[in-house]
Amino acid sequence: MSTLKEKLAKRQLTIGSWLTIASLQTAEIMLGGGYDWLVIDMEHTAIGTEMMAQMIQVVTLGRSPVLVRVGANDPLLIKRAMDAGATGVIVPMVNSAEDAHRAAEALYYPPRGKRGVGLARAQGYGRGFEAYRAWADQESVLVAQIEHHDGVRNLEAILAVDGVDAFMIGPYDLSGSLGRPGDFDSPAVAAALKQVQAVMQGSAKPGGLHIVHPDPDLLRARVAEGHRFIAYGVDEIFLCMAVDRDRGEVVALNGGAPS
Repeated sequence: MSTLKEKLAKRQLTIGSWLTIASLQTAEIMLGGGYDWLVIDMEHTAIGTEMMAQMIQVVTLGRSPVLVRVGANDPLLIKRAMDAGATGVIVPMVNSAEDAHRAAEALYYPPRGKRGVGLARAQGYGRGFEAYRAWADQESVLVAQIEHHDGVRNLEAILAVDGVDAFMIGPYDLSGSLGRPGDFDSPAVAAALKQVQAVMQGSAKPGGLHIVHPDPDLLRARVAEGHRFIAYGVDEIFLCMAVDRDRGEVVALNGGAPS
């Protein structure tokens, strides 16, 4: 069976999903969704380092690759995620080749990078550093998140950086960087997304995006457009959808508005 790194190198379609709730049970439930990978979001959630490490345990013991969307392009945050046993990281706001190179250096041990050496879960708590070092050099995954017009302009140079395996668009922040937050019909935003599409189609490295609100038709459309690294849904959105689906019936049976 191919690893996530191998699938990305072959530009195979992979579909994952997003974990934002600090819950081991939720992470375990999401393992049953048929995804190729799961992402633990450390940028826009209250998930802390200890919970992140426990969620990584649940996902990896469930035999799924797990990525961590770190809060910033910070060597400490990347190192902590990898030492806890993550398959790789998604790094936000990568705007230049220099940003991508800095993230890759933080991901890889010397001589390829500058990652500091520690003995934690990933290294078998000290029992298997050499085996882990060899694995990490071959299988660590780095996804650059492109969410600024500078990142769009420099996308080809970013993808040329050794160690970058894939990229994904952050459309809301991208539109915000163009002064039109959430306005995807704006000519400037549409032009930026069209530029990304052109680079993606000609790149040896896969690109994609996050379909936050699940929509099978939209998923099929994005696949047809050439997206090959797609995050589909969010744990909290799936929960909201399930709650909202039956809300009217519950309220009606309760005789009116909920208390």
